[in-house]
Amino acid sequence: MKTVKPEQPTKPAKTPNPTPRATLGAAGERLAASWLEDHGYRILARNWRCPYGELDLIAEQDGALIAVEVKTRRGTVMGAPEEAVTPTKQRRLIASMQTYVQEWLEARRAELGRYPPEPAWRIDVVAVQLAPTGKLLAVRHHPSAVTLVG
Repeated sequence: MKTVKPEQPTKPAKTPNPTPRATLGAAGERLAASWLEDHGYRILARNWRCPYGELDLIAEQDGALIAVEVKTRRGTVMGAPEEAVTPTKQRRLIASMQTYVQEWLEARRAELGRYPPEPAWRIDVVAVQLAPTGKLLAVRHHPSAVTLVG
């Protein structure tokens, strides 16, 4: 007869303490989401991930899907937040948003029993500028900041 060992209780996964950079980024994303909602956007998802990367926010306005890259800076030593969206990052954002749109279409097909028309979509950048003390100085919204070129 085979002896079966009782299941070992599983320990909950330890969540590492967030780094100051991650904490700053999360705060910037909350500020950006609030700003967008105040300006008529509906937030559909936060920190959506796929093999190509992460989309900080996904919003909807007037039927269009909008991926929002949020960049937050405290002080100006590292430059303006918008300057951190490099060409490599832009390519990843485009690939991630194309993946999101395909998943969105599949979900709608499952609901409707047919594919809906592809929605209009774009990628915006929201820059959150903080003083070195952490005081909010500005939120700058750049619609269609990342575009698919040729």
